[in-house]
Amino acid sequence: MMQNISAHAIRKPIPPIILFVLLTFAGLLGFHKLGINQFPDVDIPYVTVSVGQPGAAPAELETQVTRIVENAVATAGDVSHILSTVSDGMSSTVIEFQFGKNLDRAVNDVRDALTRIRSDLPGDIDEPVITRSTTSGAPMLTFTVKPRGAGTSKTPAELSWFADNEVAKTLLTVPGVGQVRRIGGVEREVQIVLEPERLNAWGTTAAEVSRQLRAMNINLPGGKADLGGRTQSIRALGGAASVEQLREMTISLRDGRSLRLAELGQVIDGTAEAAQDAFVDGERVVAFQVLRAVGASSIDVARRVQRAVQQLDAAHADVEVKLFNSTVAFTEESYFASIEALVLGALLAVIVVWWFLRDWRATLISAIAMPLSVIPTFFFMHWLGFSLNLITLLGLSLVVGILVDDAIVEVENIVRHMRMGKSAWQAAMDAADEIGLAVVATTLAIVAVFVPVSFMSGVPGQFFRQFGISVAVAVLISLLVARLLTPVMGAYLLKPHHEPEREGRLMRSYLALVRWGLAHRKLAVASGVLLFMASMSLAPLLPKTFIPASDRSMSTINFELPPGTPLIETSAAAERARQVLMRQPEVADVLTTIGSGAQLDAMGTRGSPEVRAGTLTVSLVPPRERQVTQREFEKRVQNELRQIPGLRFRFGGGETGETLELILVSDNPKSLEQAAERLEQEMRGVPGLGNPAAASSLRRPELLMRPDLARAADLGVTVADIATTVRVATIGDAAAQLPSCTWTNAVWPSARNWRSMRGKTWRR
Repeated sequence: MMQNISAHAIRKPIPPIILFVLLTFAGLLGFHKLGINQFPDVDIPYVTVSVGQPGAAPAELETQVTRIVENAVATAGDVSHILSTVSDGMSSTVIEFQFGKNLDRAVNDVRDALTRIRSDLPGDIDEPVITRSTTSGAPMLTFTVKPRGAGTSKTPAELSWFADNEVAKTLLTVPGVGQVRRIGGVEREVQIVLEPERLNAWGTTAAEVSRQLRAMNINLPGGKADLGGRTQSIRALGGAASVEQLREMTISLRDGRSLRLAELGQVIDGTAEAAQDAFVDGERVVAFQVLRAVGASSIDVARRVQRAVQQLDAAHADVEVKLFNSTVAFTEESYFASIEALVLGALLAVIVVWWFLRDWRATLISAIAMPLSVIPTFFFMHWLGFSLNLITLLGLSLVVGILVDDAIVEVENIVRHMRMGKSAWQAAMDAADEIGLAVVATTLAIVAVFVPVSFMSGVPGQFFRQFGISVAVAVLISLLVARLLTPVMGAYLLKPHHEPEREGRLMRSYLALVRWGLAHRKLAVASGVLLFMASMSLAPLLPKTFIPASDRSMSTINFELPPGTPLIETSAAAERARQVLMRQPEVADVLTTIGSGAQLDAMGTRGSPEVRAGTLTVSLVPPRERQVTQREFEKRVQNELRQIPGLRFRFGGGETGETLELILVSDNPKSLEQAAERLEQEMRGVPGLGNPAAASSLRRPELLMRPDLARAADLGVTVADIATTVRVATIGDAAAQLPSCTWTNAVWPSARNWRSMRGKTWRR
């Protein structure tokens, strides 16, 4: 069939020419629409269930939340492993599904399982949050927000509101933006600080006050009514319209008396207790990170976001929004480097073809095969949902020389027939018919090598699926070029050579080597086998890794301090670490994030939401301006960072973070902790391990209350009442139990403009 196709194309050249014109045009359109990312978007089959319960200890969370969630999600289909992590007030369960499981179906299965056991979980927990893992979850851009100029006075509360309201609303409308996350700053909050002496004097508790506020300070629907022939909705409005009204709210006591809320304590219009903080070079700032949506182009989204931020910055003269770092810059550099390698490879292939053929017509025919094979591939890549990334561009760069092989074979055979005295048209007909089966066989052999790469299991298979398919498509299109267009161009462009063919020195040497190999077959085969065995023996000596380390000029250090460490001490330790880093000549800037704003690694997973943990994002000077690589810099500063008391850290960023995780299992918690500590100590002596740390080696300080059950029964008080009262009196009521009210103006309130608050919650 391929022989007949070539002969038909030579007789009627217009259809194949039009076909490749259309394919080239479609490929150019596809190239324009293809997204540009660093790596392909990979749906990792992990689903995470996060359940928060403020003030709860890990022991209670394990029995009341974690085990119930684990038992429920274990019933979902295709579950491979379940891993749970319990910390202060937070339970996180990661469900790993088998590769090939539809992630949307997995999320729905987990959601259905949680729905069935929701009534078995404590009533004061936050609503469970279900998230899926994907490589698009890494922050692309990090911006800082601070007052512009020395004379501008902007409080952290106002900057936080600017980031939450103005920035988030603007950037979430940008196509391709998946999330805008603020780090640092404060939360607006109305606090009700109750006085214990007044509570005792009036015979009430903080929990009772909180319950009354929740029941009274609320707006609820009240049904419908027919008035004057029209149906109207009814609403019950009990929410306070101002702080003053809240202070005057009536609280009922057990004995039937009542009093104003202000008589039990203070009602303060202020900010919540800080749960996070952010610093740039030691200066407190409010920052925000922009994450792209799945399937969006990193470079396109980053450009749109930067234009939107520039407009925001220009529209607000009192606020300065500045880019701190961008992971897209490395992606863009990698993209242009890959395109450059692709173009250089094509040019070198053309030069080599010309060097051997020494005919500009034959070289032109062979050279045209490359763009006609690569450009249409972009159309199929766009159709399959691929992107331009390091993996797909690596594949195209790898086969750029292979794409001209079929065309070179066709042209060389046509030239050979022309030297027999045939015309170019007849030589093309005979040569295409003679070589057709061999060209098809070699092309399909290459396809058979690369296509199985797309069916690998695990995360490597997800990454290299686009690699194998892109290469296979490009090679198949090159086969079409060789069987349709190359014979046509050979028949109508090539001119016969009248001078006799002369073999050069290189060809004579090559033919002599071939004759020697044919004369000594056993020795030639033995030398080939020996060379193959020598190559295989060197393979184990090569370092093994999934993705080679790269110099991004940005290093991430995730750190934590012992449990119970307050925010001020965490900030002090982070400042000491920052000073150590700033003494290094390679460091340009350092962004410090503490608490819930901390980012764990480039995969987008979060660090501990506690104020004892945080992240140091270190921006390095460009590689050409420093003497050491990023990896060498990280190794050098490790010893100095270890001198900070109580600081445990690891380098992240997706490449230089942990590459090995060991899980110890035991029914005896004490023995398990001892084994983990011993293993950690022994691993510190293993060469190549950067900073091993055991998650169980940190003990959490706590105060234990043991109620006198007999006295509690006499007083009609339960253990739940005691725990609820103490929790409300210390950290406030649970977020799910807090009363709330919506106030009218959307501008962030100042000290004199309290009416501008919207959708905030009462605490204490």
